[in-house]
Amino acid sequence: MRTRPLLPAAALLLALAAPASAGASAVAPGHVLVRYERSATRAERVAVERATGTRSAASLPGGSSQLTIEDGESVASTLAELRAQPGVSQARPDYRLHKAAAFYPNDPGRGAPGDWRELQWNFAGPFGIRAPQAWATMRALDRDGGRGVVVAVIDTGVAYRDKGDAKMAPDLYRGRFVAGWDFIGHDRYPLDEDSDGHGTHVTGTIAEHVNNRKAVTGIAYGVKIMPIRVLNSHGDGDGATFARSIKWAADHGADVINMSVAFDADLRARDIPEVIDAIRYAHGKRVVMVGASGNESLNHLDYPARDANVISVGATTSFGCQAQYSNFGDGLDVIAPGGGDDAALSGSSWDLAHCDPDRGGRVVFQQTFRSKPRKFQLIGFTGTSESAPHVSAIAALVIASGRLGSNPTPAAVLKRIESSARDIGPAGYDKRYGHGLVDAAAAVAP
Repeated sequence: MRTRPLLPAAALLLALAAPASAGASAVAPGHVLVRYERSATRAERVAVERATGTRSAASLPGGSSQLTIEDGESVASTLAELRAQPGVSQARPDYRLHKAAAFYPNDPGRGAPGDWRELQWNFAGPFGIRAPQAWATMRALDRDGGRGVVVAVIDTGVAYRDKGDAKMAPDLYRGRFVAGWDFIGHDRYPLDEDSDGHGTHVTGTIAEHVNNRKAVTGIAYGVKIMPIRVLNSHGDGDGATFARSIKWAADHGADVINMSVAFDADLRARDIPEVIDAIRYAHGKRVVMVGASGNESLNHLDYPARDANVISVGATTSFGCQAQYSNFGDGLDVIAPGGGDDAALSGSSWDLAHCDPDRGGRVVFQQTFRSKPRKFQLIGFTGTSESAPHVSAIAALVIASGRLGSNPTPAAVLKRIESSARDIGPAGYDKRYGHGLVDAAAAVAP
């Protein structure tokens, strides 16, 4: 859809190390956890503690007990002794609780290494998506930036390679693209010919190169992008072509499809049955689809975001408020940074306390071009087109993390994203903020 051009406050994430992967350094010293058989009497439990040089320190939820090691033995030795005692059902180490590490790449933005944070409030600011903490988690899982996932970008194309006078965006990864298709030019070179470089900007939010001392960063920088062009140089296309592109992406291995495009607000499902059928087809192949809610400030979601099988995404500002242009309504799933000015709202204490439509809002920066894909620069856009790729990238990270198994359903991915979102606006679900502001770190946490 058309967009118009226009510090960090680190949050803490508490993560409990999983026993299967925790090393010796992750074990809390000086105490252990034990669970007794239900039939064990108090006297029998006291006898176990005496025999193993331990003392009860606290009762825990679920029926376990924390035992302090008093005889100077190691955790490993104490556990071995406990497991040999009658009446003991389980004996386990306790694992350290810690704040998750954050990975801050050296991309400079417009300044020194690391200054990308000055521009990308949407990734690391107070109302950003907590990307650095998510990056650290993914690195620990050896799935850096969503490695192994394919994200299709159905848009104006992408400046993904050199061809003729067109150049590849210098801050996209070479070798991180799978075969796509140009449904406008009818060939296998879906290059971005939009006057605003829309598809390249969207792709940057998902997968721009990180830690290379250039430009800014992308959320799911480890994924492979499938570029698909369905919009011409003026940003226009048609429903039949769009329907074919969705099916094409699903048939060619896309795990996630980003759709920063929209039909006019007055269209209903009965007006675009081919598109609805294509969405249903892709959903049946377990493809996660993400759509922009629309930029008309309406109490109405535009298609394709309106479809129940598409994650619908509204836009927020750098102040954590509904963006002035963002469509909302029943069925809105989540919100993500889109930039721009706050909407003029007075319906909740959140809006009254945080939002002011008279102050200037910030924009969403990524590297793209103006007019022709030759000279690239950091350019700021606003719109739900910018919100949607945040969610597509988080979906890719969730899939790559394995938290939901090796081949999660779209419904499971949606539930994970919704349940981990930060509840802003009125308490609970509401039609302006959906289930809340997406949180990449919480979405991939244990």
